[in-house]
Amino acid sequence: MSMHKHVFHNDRVLPLEQVRLSPGQAGLLNGWGIFSTLRIYEGRPFAFERHWERLRRDAERVNLPLPYEQEQVRRTVSQLLQANDVKEGCLRIYFVYNQIGIWCSQEKMPVTDCIMYTVDLPMRSGPVRLGLLEHGRYAAHPLAAVKVTSWLENVWAAEKAHGRGFEDMVLLNEHGCVAECTAANIFFVHSGRVSTPAQNSGCLAGVSRQILLEIGSSSGVPVGEADITIEEMWAADEVFISSTTREVQPVSSIEDREYKPAPGPVTERLARSFAEYVMSNVAKEPPR
Repeated sequence: MSMHKHVFHNDRVLPLEQVRLSPGQAGLLNGWGIFSTLRIYEGRPFAFERHWERLRRDAERVNLPLPYEQEQVRRTVSQLLQANDVKEGCLRIYFVYNQIGIWCSQEKMPVTDCIMYTVDLPMRSGPVRLGLLEHGRYAAHPLAAVKVTSWLENVWAAEKAHGRGFEDMVLLNEHGCVAECTAANIFFVHSGRVSTPAQNSGCLAGVSRQILLEIGSSSGVPVGEADITIEEMWAADEVFISSTTREVQPVSSIEDREYKPAPGPVTERLARSFAEYVMSNVAKEPPR
């Protein structure tokens, strides 16, 4: 994926080649920042309020000044979507601590940089194969489950997965329990009931995960949080993952364990319910 031709930086929409980040931006170099990825449907950002609320919470967790208001950012999102003529795609919102630590520059830059850009929707369809990585999450870390720009652990694990022919890795925490994948939450079906790792596993509280927890009962499929052991993972009838770019995506195998059929009936039902939820909410959102 490549960025579209316009980017928002701090106070304006600019052509990509005119955007300059300070070489003394300590937050960028140290990974002291937060971000979120939003899906764009029919030119509208989906679940903006949910993403904003998580950004606000994460900013508090990492002591990041956030001198922006929700509606201010939302208007800016609309400007950027119009500038890039995005109807279907993805939007990234970053807030990066600019002036922190001894290695920052003395340039007149905002204390926190706001950077937004859009890309085409990545092609992610059909069942996926996953690998398994022990100690991929440290649930006891004070910043566990914060979506920070320090993303090396995730891209490193994802590249290890790709090198072995997998789409992604299932990450175990220090207790040997399932946490999540590198950029997706994971769900297991046992006898018609769906479980996803609890937040104390070290997993990110994904927006798609939150929606699935909410709509499960009305879909006729209970979805709940639980501590999930590796034995329970192997014993699942169905497995699927969720994220902003994937929605609900079936898993065909983890390492040598195959889950057939993929998608199974429960996964298919939740995928339909999720798609209906999206379309219902997008229809309520006026074009901006």
